[in-house]
Amino acid sequence: MNHILVPVLALAISMVVVPLMLRLAPRLRLLDQPSPRKVHGAPVARVGGWGIVLGAVAPIAISLSLADPIVSAFLIGTLVLLAFGTWDDARTISPYLKLLGQVIAAGAMVYGGDLWLERLPLLDPFLIPAEVGKPLTVLALVTAVNAMNLSDGLDGLAGGVALLSLLAIVLLAYLAGGERTTVIGLAVIGSTLGFLRFNTYPARLFMGDAGSQVLGFTMGVLVVLLTQSANLALSPAAALLILGVPLADLVVVVAQRTWQGVHWFRAGKNHLHHRLLDLGFSHYEAVVLVYSAQAVFVLAGVLLRYADDALVLAVYLLLCVALFGVVFVAQQRGWRASGVHGRSPLARLLAGGRAERYCRRTGLWLIGLGLPAYAVAEGLASRVVPRDFGVMAAVLLVVLGVELAFRRSVNSVTVRGVVYATAVFVVYLSAHFAPAPLGEWSPVDVAFFAGLALAVGLTVRCSGQDTFRTTPMDYLMLFVLVVLGILPHDLFGAAAATEIVMKGIILLYASELFLHEVSRRWNPVSLGTLVALGVMAYRGLAG
Repeated sequence: MNHILVPVLALAISMVVVPLMLRLAPRLRLLDQPSPRKVHGAPVARVGGWGIVLGAVAPIAISLSLADPIVSAFLIGTLVLLAFGTWDDARTISPYLKLLGQVIAAGAMVYGGDLWLERLPLLDPFLIPAEVGKPLTVLALVTAVNAMNLSDGLDGLAGGVALLSLLAIVLLAYLAGGERTTVIGLAVIGSTLGFLRFNTYPARLFMGDAGSQVLGFTMGVLVVLLTQSANLALSPAAALLILGVPLADLVVVVAQRTWQGVHWFRAGKNHLHHRLLDLGFSHYEAVVLVYSAQAVFVLAGVLLRYADDALVLAVYLLLCVALFGVVFVAQQRGWRASGVHGRSPLARLLAGGRAERYCRRTGLWLIGLGLPAYAVAEGLASRVVPRDFGVMAAVLLVVLGVELAFRRSVNSVTVRGVVYATAVFVVYLSAHFAPAPLGEWSPVDVAFFAGLALAVGLTVRCSGQDTFRTTPMDYLMLFVLVVLGILPHDLFGAAAATEIVMKGIILLYASELFLHEVSRRWNPVSLGTLVALGVMAYRGLAG
């Protein structure tokens, strides 16, 4: 399967599974009840992990050989954690029983997949024997699972943090030719994105232990694959930076509880996100701040991937001390983030304003005109449309046509999924099969996407409705754009990456905003999507 189709398929499956499980949650007793250590005041479904897992498993099984011991062991470990995590979400099982499931999953990966740590920081070129390396790897994977599991305390937090780490892993694996690592990472990225739109504040559902444990397991497995197999030139210590805040937070919490004589497995409110809330930051701000810290760790890991182990470890420790030191000092001095009218400066900075109604209508008119025109034009202008794209376009064309013709629901999940998938297809065709070379923006592209981005910003700012809100996930996407924009163009082929990511994000935001604001089923975007899919299906199948 083409790499671009892996996250698209994972995203689509996740967006189908999550609403289905949301309906089944009360019957399955998969509800997170309020408690003094939690920030929500009403029961919330804990079923998001099913969307993450099932969304990722399908494209992995299709794209990679199940005869590969690492692939099969990863899928087995993932399903084991899904089972134990769901059990815990429904019944709140003993921490030791949950730990047993984590050890089984890690053991399957290490002893069944024969994946283990041979190279450790500061010991290169000395190789660790299997008798030591395999048990150590089981411990490392269990630690990664618990680090992510314990960081899942705010809406959108664990998913966004994992997404940052997975993006770095996929980038480094792709550059090194690590096919397994790339495909697994892309699949989990796609399924996590499908989950996050239901989980950003205020969340409609949580990922639960089933989701957080699988994300931690995936991150642990992939950093081991990356540093021990995909690219042996990488510093093994870079794994610490890529895992970032969750790992550092786990170490700090365990150290604090050990010092205070508190049991490790006892629930508490001393994690980083709890500390930020205690300092007066809002839910939104705490998530954005943790994202920012994770982004710094991950970016340092990417930039220092070939550096000396001692330097990487020093940077990791320095970042940990800086992050937790600032928070500790702020708590000790009684500093509060609250500003004017109970809102901090960050909250006021992130808040949007309102303008006149004609401003909103103008923005929507520009989006409704621009999106269909661009999609159809790219379908016609591409030098070639791959046959697999043609097949998928034909399927999506039928699905969208049936949905629009026979369903009464306005802007259903199916319509949105097809529109978003079409936007991704168009970006891929534009990047790889357009007359202009990859990474070289034509004046028409620059003018179109600048105008479309302006129309999106105009509409959001002028809208008096709350149907489309900026979320911490939007900040996450903004960060990706900024980083790609400031990286030198000869680093990682950043020009090509910037083109693909920037076009994709702008098209997806424009599509989502338009579908939120326009209630008619037969609108310019849905009609334009039908035409664009028809063009791609015809060219792909006829060619």
